[in-house]
Amino acid sequence: MIKGSCLCGGVTFEFDHFTGPFELCHCSRCRKVSGAAFMAGVAAPRSAFRLLTGHELIKTYDAPILKAPPAYRSCFCMRCGSPVPDPSGNSQFIEIAAGTLDDDPRVKPDKHIFVEKKAAWHDIADALPQLDEAALREYRSRR
Repeated sequence: MIKGSCLCGGVTFEFDHFTGPFELCHCSRCRKVSGAAFMAGVAAPRSAFRLLTGHELIKTYDAPILKAPPAYRSCFCMRCGSPVPDPSGNSQFIEIAAGTLDDDPRVKPDKHIFVEKKAAWHDIADALPQLDEAALREYRSRR
């Protein structure tokens, strides 16, 4: 089990495992939600996720649609503001902000995405692949 929680500990959850991808997203929305240069988001099958406590503390915000549905959804603890998994989603996979994990997810970041939108004050200094939006679409179409 890989456990996670929000800052106040009101929302707790666990995952059986993570499959990835483990992406470092530089889009402006992920930067705003994380408050950092990028959001470190790791994915798992929804079937591997269990919300343990705090369902009543989870709030969602659906940002306006920029190009095409679905909306950018941000789920957070209403008490402390930490990002938390979306327990009500219906997709096959669930993504979680890696910083909310209490245990090692046993996977590592595999790429930077939306690098054309990265913060001007941040330099990417690792050797991970760097994909702009077009390269990301191409990459995902092959999977």
